[in-house]
Amino acid sequence: MKLHGNKILITGSTAGIGEALLKKLLGLDNQIIALGRNEFKLKQLAQWDERIIPFSCDISKDIDLDRLILFIEQEHPDVNILINNAGIQHNYHFAEEPQLLGKIEQEINVNLLAPIKLIALLLPVLKGNDNAAIVNVSSGLGLVPKKQAPVYCCTKAGIHIFSKSLRDQLQDVKVFEIIPPLVDTRMTTGRGRKKISPEQLADEFVDAFKKDKYEIRIGKVKLLKVINRLWPSMAELIIRKGAEK
Repeated sequence: MKLHGNKILITGSTAGIGEALLKKLLGLDNQIIALGRNEFKLKQLAQWDERIIPFSCDISKDIDLDRLILFIEQEHPDVNILINNAGIQHNYHFAEEPQLLGKIEQEINVNLLAPIKLIALLLPVLKGNDNAAIVNVSSGLGLVPKKQAPVYCCTKAGIHIFSKSLRDQLQDVKVFEIIPPLVDTRMTTGRGRKKISPEQLADEFVDAFKKDKYEIRIGKVKLLKVINRLWPSMAELIIRKGAEK
């Protein structure tokens, strides 16, 4: 992949992994369409660098996706890279959580349905541009789940399998997947141990992206996948211990 001169749309770009990817890719001389729900933070990012194009959007809502695609088609038809980063995780026990249905629906909508819908809507634009790519952010928990977040793990496993299948389908658009370990973000506050920084993830991603490594395992996920293949019970133990506070 060519790392400069792209126009890149990043979902969930106002914090955590999304913000780290935004800053890393901006430093490589790209334009970034920054998506998020925090309008104040989006304005701050746009004031920080004129190459950032802010767009306030809740990707879990079809009406917002329709607004976004119209905006892209009319004003930014040269978008050639989509990074599906936005995600949400709730930790709960099915037998004990009083607000179960709302949390299930939110996790599935944001983590699984929204990125698939966005790809479907944006694909005609991507196919019309050179150096086109889709980057889906999944999770090591999509390979080996933890008990505290069954629906989150399910959605990330879904994105993992979807990315593999879509990669086989598409000829003109490359499909990448970032598979992170536990990353030190607002979403993971108070959860787990030995987290990596979002900046470390962004650095490892770019190194693999430029080499066309489609399944990008970050940090400890490289070893986790091998262990899971050879010794699944050990992989589950590693995730269980890592999830402990």
